[in-house]
Amino acid sequence: MGPLGPSEAVRGIDIELYRGETLGIVGESGCGKSLTALALSGLLPDGVRISRGQISILGEVATEYDEALWRRVRGRSVALIFQDPMAMLNPVLTIGAQICEAIQAHKTIRWSDARREAVSLLGRVRLPDPQRIVDCYPHQLSGGMAQRVAIAIAIANRPDILIADEPTTALDATVQIEILALLKDIQRETGMAILIVSHDLELIARWADRVLVMYAGKAVEVRSARDILTKASHPYTLALIASRPRRRLNYGRRQRLEEIPGRVPLPSERLSGCGFAERCAVADDECKSNAPDGHQIEDGTVWCHHAIGCEAIAQ
Repeated sequence: MGPLGPSEAVRGIDIELYRGETLGIVGESGCGKSLTALALSGLLPDGVRISRGQISILGEVATEYDEALWRRVRGRSVALIFQDPMAMLNPVLTIGAQICEAIQAHKTIRWSDARREAVSLLGRVRLPDPQRIVDCYPHQLSGGMAQRVAIAIAIANRPDILIADEPTTALDATVQIEILALLKDIQRETGMAILIVSHDLELIARWADRVLVMYAGKAVEVRSARDILTKASHPYTLALIASRPRRRLNYGRRQRLEEIPGRVPLPSERLSGCGFAERCAVADDECKSNAPDGHQIEDGTVWCHHAIGCEAIAQ
């Protein structure tokens, strides 16, 4: 609810996620990425609701689920990994107790058997000495270890869909690669679908199968990850690519990072045209007055009045 009444923070998003596939959602802060992930898992904050459209999970419409139904689905059909594992983990419970709790939420099993499963899960996410870590508290773990525990909890009941909201942001580059490789290995073993939310387009291009670029609560481009860095069609996607850090040249000064001028519109700002028009170098009067329809381009869709011209620029 905005100061002027209800606002649409996310609109017009159509997501299809298939078994064994990894879909990445990218965009700046405030574009609606995390809110989309929360909607797909029934964890929207107070005051936020789905006003149109529906969520279908494994063929069942989940849009009108109450919390009791979501509790049956969450953790079993859909599981989440949050950005900050230390905020997710309970500081006064051992790692083993928290994994056992996740297991027993969906399975009738004795505590001793759940504990054995917890130790097995800790070994599966490649934590050293799982017999010791099962009795540790969160503050005794590093950030990378805590993230592996979060993954162990998420996969405890072999979910069909795993949603990871910025799962590697607080980790160094080496640990990022280890965590993403671990998720891929688990995906190959179980066939689960993965949705990764990130602001890092290059990371998503490397690890996902498809990429959905969001801006101001809408999808602006969807296409295969292998082509997103070389064949991007939307000016916003191109701007994200241009703003990536580059390797320093062997001579001369360090290259200056490109900036995207302006800011992401607030949900309360009613826009009649393209949400990116005020920041776009190729926008014209049509862009500012009429919202673009989706145009099919090669292996994806782009929402832009000048998609063909932008694709030529990208090449």
